[in-house]
Amino acid sequence: MSDTAGSRRRYAVVGVGHRAAMYVEALASEYADDGEVVAWCDPSPTRMSYYDAVLGRAPARYAPERFDDLLRERRPDAVVVTSPDATHHRYAVAALRAGCDVVVEKPLTTTAEGARAIAEAARDSAGRVVVTFNYRYSPRNGEVRRLIAGGAIGDVTSVHFEWVLDTVHGADYFRRWHRDKADSGGLLVHKASHHFDLVHWWLGDVPRTVFALGGLRFYGAENAAARGLGPRPERSTGAAGAGTDPFALDLRADDVLRRLYLEAEPDDGYLRDRDVFSGGITTEDNLSVVVGYRSGASMSYSLNAHSPWEGYRVAVNGTAGRLELDVVERGHVPPVGAAGLVGRPVVDPSATPERAATADRPITADPRPPGERLLLQPHWSPARLVDVPRGEGAHGGGDARLLADVFRPSGVEDPLGRRAGLRDGLLAAGVGIAANRSLDTGRAVRLADLFQEG
Repeated sequence: MSDTAGSRRRYAVVGVGHRAAMYVEALASEYADDGEVVAWCDPSPTRMSYYDAVLGRAPARYAPERFDDLLRERRPDAVVVTSPDATHHRYAVAALRAGCDVVVEKPLTTTAEGARAIAEAARDSAGRVVVTFNYRYSPRNGEVRRLIAGGAIGDVTSVHFEWVLDTVHGADYFRRWHRDKADSGGLLVHKASHHFDLVHWWLGDVPRTVFALGGLRFYGAENAAARGLGPRPERSTGAAGAGTDPFALDLRADDVLRRLYLEAEPDDGYLRDRDVFSGGITTEDNLSVVVGYRSGASMSYSLNAHSPWEGYRVAVNGTAGRLELDVVERGHVPPVGAAGLVGRPVVDPSATPERAATADRPITADPRPPGERLLLQPHWSPARLVDVPRGEGAHGGGDARLLADVFRPSGVEDPLGRRAGLRDGLLAAGVGIAANRSLDTGRAVRLADLFQEG
């Protein structure tokens, strides 16, 4: 994304829920000299007031149906899109047609139609698209990229990628808008686009064919009834027994959630604390995907959203050896009321500052301490531990580097090609969209066919 020499860039922020905080707080502090927010676009005046307080001033306000007016009247240089996933394409297309740069929170879009619309708008626009894949910026993931690109394991032949979300973070997708696949694309698009992008970036390869299996196996009313769970409230806040229910989220107990969502309910009726075992959930919680790449390499991918621990495991096989990356972001979820636990565990452990790596921690009784381990094993050699620079801050140290790339790109070197643009966003979302199509049809789906439809 280009800089505007000698002046602050003008930003509009679309969708001012929790995810907008990273960008708004950056523009309110470290990057205040680089850019300013000139407009909000959101259905909730309450949420816009919350971010007015973060900035210390009040940008212009627009409802979603007035986004075109925002573009014409405020003339932003760039639009930051952090609205619900299914709306991304609408704002990206309009902004590109107005000549704006677009910074899109992943996923780029949730449908093939949305992907085609964004690609078409970008072809004729002076604006550029940045998709914020913050996991690219984590040092551990960068080290995997460097080793593969340097030929440490030869040509890649296959990848196994397992991601597990625990019963705090994983459950959260089933109490908010993500529970409706029409809004989020399901976890294969909303969450796994991060993971698919990492593999594309690591390998420098292009996905071609996708096959998927999966379903809703743990959350939802039918699964709860099958396991003998009794009647549950439709929402957690104020419900009897919520204080001892590990799957409940009381919005009154968190100041940010209270102000952004509970107090905003009269604005748009959105409930942030739906019960994870209620009806109406259409997003899957167990998923398996096979992806074939242009090079001939393949990936087996799995996602589980009700694991007792959180993190990921990756094994990359090559003609000259193997790489293995193990990351534990939370080793276990303590029960409500456990000794030493104040309140409840944070929802997303990766969004909090990194704890010390395993190698630097004393040996304890915990066999799964938070940390990371990267192993390289060439053929005919013992495995060796690869030293990974420690990432400071959220998402493995990725968020701070990402923000520098978004708001001050001319001052950031990018030897690993971390900056993700339109093509990267299309490929990552495309695998998830194709996987959803495969779930529906029971057949493998070619990405080329998916994007050429219509």
